Amino acid sequence: MGAEKGWVYRVDEPHGSQGWRPYGGHPDRWRGTVVTDKPEESAEYVAALVVTDLVTEWEVGGTGQRHVRVIVWEDEEGDGPEDAAFTVEIRPGIDAG
Repeated sequence: MGAEKGWVYRVDEPHGSQGWRPYGGHPDRWRGTVVTDKPEESAEYVAALVVTDLVTEWEVGGTGQRHVRVIVWEDEEGDGPEDAAFTVEIRPGIDAG
């Protein structure tokens, strides 16, 4: 209804003392745009879609959870989480069993 909003996301993984780098062997796979048309479909909603895809890929591939962060910007990609609309970091659980 004319309320479309563009969101840009990127998934990064830690890279030692160098900070963060694009996630995976095919970084373009985890970088993209989502267009929403409902007010409740916010940056958090877009991050949830991306996280769902990540977890599904990890489960299907049997790789287990990875340490990543999902960054979502409004309209265009920024520099990092400091100028993002929303950022979520996922860390693998430590099973101290």
